[in-house]
Amino acid sequence: MKACGQCQQQNQDDANFCYQCGSDLDASAATSAASAGILSRSSTELWRDFIGPNADRYLQHFEKFGRPEAPRFALTWNWPAFLYVSFLWFLYRKMYLYAAVYAIGPMLSTYLTGDMTSGIVWSVVAGATANYVYYWHCREHIAAIKQQAWNDPARQQAAVKEEGGVQPYVIWVGIVFYLLFSLTMFKMLQEGALDTDNVPKKPDAPAGKTGGFNAAAAMSTRPETTRSPARTPLRLNLPTPVSAPFAYRYAASSSATSS
Repeated sequence: MKACGQCQQQNQDDANFCYQCGSDLDASAATSAASAGILSRSSTELWRDFIGPNADRYLQHFEKFGRPEAPRFALTWNWPAFLYVSFLWFLYRKMYLYAAVYAIGPMLSTYLTGDMTSGIVWSVVAGATANYVYYWHCREHIAAIKQQAWNDPARQQAAVKEEGGVQPYVIWVGIVFYLLFSLTMFKMLQEGALDTDNVPKKPDAPAGKTGGFNAAAAMSTRPETTRSPARTPLRLNLPTPVSAPFAYRYAASSSATSS
């Protein structure tokens, strides 16, 4: 069935003119195709104006997500979102909710886990999903712009400039952020080096002395080179004992004298 471009009447496939209004169906079909091409071209330009810088590169990434009727996630990589501070990239592209999430998330993860490398995980996630998130951001805002000003190109351009594009001042914010971060790291490293120099060192042991078990072993195996002075024996002045025969004779002579 052929639909008439003038009155939308359904006609037979082999019909050349509309049964209701008499319009040339071939000319109506060509006009409809040209109109569809113009609408498609204008929609692409609207996406391009909404994205702003690097629009062609982002449109190439968006084509990897499939048909607009049923988009699906596909792994793509966004280097600015990974290398640049993630929340600043989302702020640069006017995605304020995601900018807040990526500003608070890494700090909260570091505070809860005590791991300073958790921010790298957030950067990897941002690099892998930023293009898909940005695709949905553009799609939702462009659909709202078309709905609000579908027949007014001037209003569409004004809405695109207001809601789309980028915020150039964020680039300078990122530069200042990196400078402050670099100065902070340099100061921390410098203070750490000074603290290391101020640590008191243990004095060296005198020559010939060793500590611990080695010293005890050295003392036990050291040969004796000097002798202790000779000890003088202790002598006691005791009375000389009297022999038994002499005592017997002395007692006999004493008894004879007395008698």
